[in-house]
Amino acid sequence: MLYLAAKALLSGIIIAAVSEIAKRSPALGALILSLPLISILAFIWLWWEDVEPAKIASLSQSTFFFVLPTLPMFLVLPVLLKTGTGFWPALGLSSLLTILLYAAMVWALSRFGISL
Repeated sequence: MLYLAAKALLSGIIIAAVSEIAKRSPALGALILSLPLISILAFIWLWWEDVEPAKIASLSQSTFFFVLPTLPMFLVLPVLLKTGTGFWPALGLSSLLTILLYAAMVWALSRFGISL
């Protein structure tokens, strides 16, 4: 249980640190956010817990395919905010787009025999 709390605490500290850094420097905050820190931590946690390498490899591959549908969100959200859409509606619409793109990605990959 202590190990789980330590994992959650470290992950939370990273998120809190990035949000504080982004207040001072959006570019630096974005740079840190773009790093796959949480993914790397997850890989390390799994390795530390003796999860077989094939499962870690599968997680890494699936993460790659799930990152792609999230990218348009980072273009749509600022456009909506800059055109006067409120934060919550803009975030909701961007999230809805991402969900639809996730579904499209899973469908498209299944056509090529790739299962996530």
